Amino acid sequence: MWPFSKKATIAQIKLLADGTDYHSHILPGVDDGISSMDEALQALQSFSDMGIKELWLTPHIMEDFPHTPASLQTRYTALCNEYKGPITLHLAAEYMIDNLFDELLDEGDLLPIGEGGNHLLVETSYFTPPIHLEDTLQRIKSKGYYPLLAHPERYIYMENKKYRELHENGIRFQLNMVSLAGGYGHTAQKKAMWLLKNNMYTVAGSDLHSVDALEIINSIPLDKNTHGMMQKLLHINI
Repeated sequence: MWPFSKKATIAQIKLLADGTDYHSHILPGVDDGISSMDEALQALQSFSDMGIKELWLTPHIMEDFPHTPASLQTRYTALCNEYKGPITLHLAAEYMIDNLFDELLDEGDLLPIGEGGNHLLVETSYFTPPIHLEDTLQRIKSKGYYPLLAHPERYIYMENKKYRELHENGIRFQLNMVSLAGGYGHTAQKKAMWLLKNNMYTVAGSDLHSVDALEIINSIPLDKNTHGMMQKLLHINI
C-alpha cells in the first residue's frame, strides 16, 4: 500500500532495498569515476545503508580508457579484497561504440553484464550517433549478446520514433536514476519519464561517479505509479 498522499523520495520509500544497480563507476582509479579505494569503500557503505543487494561495476572502456578485461579484473580483485560488506559485487564494462569497440567485438575479449553473461552495456556520444549505429547493434546481436544501451534518455539526437524502433528491434535500455530528478537537464528528464511510462527500460542504474551523487538519488521524488515501474527495474535479473 502506498503510504504517501502524492510523492515520496527514494530514501523515504526505501526503493533500493534488495535491488540491483546495473551501472556504476565505483571501481577506483580506472576512469572518470571514483578515484581512490577509500572513496569506493565509502560509496559501497552508503549503498549498503540504502539496502542495495547487488551492484555492477561498469568502468568505461573506450579510446580514452583502453582497458583490458585482465587489467580491470586485477582492480576488481583488489576492491573485493578490501570490501567486507553485504553487497554482492560484479564486474562488467561500459563500452563506447567507437573504433576500439569494433576491434574488441571482433576479438571477443569483452566484459559482458548480467548473470547470464549475454548482455553488453554500450553507449554513444550524447550529441551525435556513431556511424552505422544500427549495424553495430546488429553485430553485437550476431555475437550472441543483447545490446543494453546505457542512459538512452541522455542522447540528444534520439527522438521517440527512434527509441521505439530500437526497442522493437530487440535493443534493451538502461535507465539512469538521476535522470528522473533532472540531474542531466529537463530534456533528459522528460525523455526518461516517457521511456519509463512506455515500459521501454529493462534495468536501472545509478551511473555513480562520485559519492555526492548518492544524495541526488536519495532525493528523487516518485509517485505511486513511477514507484511500481522502478521496483520492477531494480528487481529484475538479466
